[in-house]
Amino acid sequence: MLSKIPNYFPWFVSIASLLSFFNPEIFTWFSGNLITIGLGIIMLVMGLTLDLNHFKQILKHPYWVLMGFILQFTIMPFLGWGLSIIFSLPPFFSLGLILVASCPGGTASNVIVYLSNSNLALSVAMTATSTVSAVVMTPLLISNLSASEIEVDAIGLFLSTLKVVLIPVITGIILNRTFPDKTKKFVKVGPSLAVILITLIVASIIGEGKDIILSSGLSLLFSIMTLHFLGFFLGYFISRIFFRNHFIAKTISVEVGMQNSGLGVVLSKENFVNPAIAIPSAISSLVHSLYGSIFVILFKNK
Repeated sequence: MLSKIPNYFPWFVSIASLLSFFNPEIFTWFSGNLITIGLGIIMLVMGLTLDLNHFKQILKHPYWVLMGFILQFTIMPFLGWGLSIIFSLPPFFSLGLILVASCPGGTASNVIVYLSNSNLALSVAMTATSTVSAVVMTPLLISNLSASEIEVDAIGLFLSTLKVVLIPVITGIILNRTFPDKTKKFVKVGPSLAVILITLIVASIIGEGKDIILSSGLSLLFSIMTLHFLGFFLGYFISRIFFRNHFIAKTISVEVGMQNSGLGVVLSKENFVNPAIAIPSAISSLVHSLYGSIFVILFKNK
């Protein structure tokens, strides 16, 4: 039963967010260091699912992974920047949108790829590549694209990303290689644990930022919906044009369209005083999860 939780990931996030919106105290207890620890566990789980064979995918099909990497760190960040201007978002939402758009792919993308019968090995290799690269790419993109009046601490972002991404992932890989028999038992429930933690993180931020969300109007929601829709759309068609392979194109589409929103929340919380900067990341997790479930329905049997 526990192993089936990832199949209902969009439902968990949607229902928890709705409950938190109307009754915030159900989830707002999960805050502060608990969010940072939760994301660290999620990244550790991702590391436990990786071994050297996944990284060999990069050597076997470097152009597939390279295409995903380029699209991940060009399309999404520049869309975030452009949409923040088009929708005239206030500085704190603009920075939050650029921040989440500059994050790497996350475990949710691997779940959606698995459920849609796409190339899971490629998805994991791409997620691993973008996650490790995010230690440099995410702070670099945020500090350069943000024209916000809010000061961006690039060093702080780098250290936060190092702490909550690279160290847990590398630890997971080492544990997987050193104790393969023991980690196999944990990996079976790892994705379910990740879904539960992502749900708690998103619901907590939604509950905490309820008043800010209500006062923001529809512009923020529409900008995030557009961001992820174009991420899926452009990720698919650009890679389809280059590789003429539907199977690979839909895998890259998921990786580009789905961000590690949990990382966005933690980076916002750790590096900025204004809690509104974390709101786009929380809404992003809800939106891309719903899009991902639609993706599964459309592409599962194709």
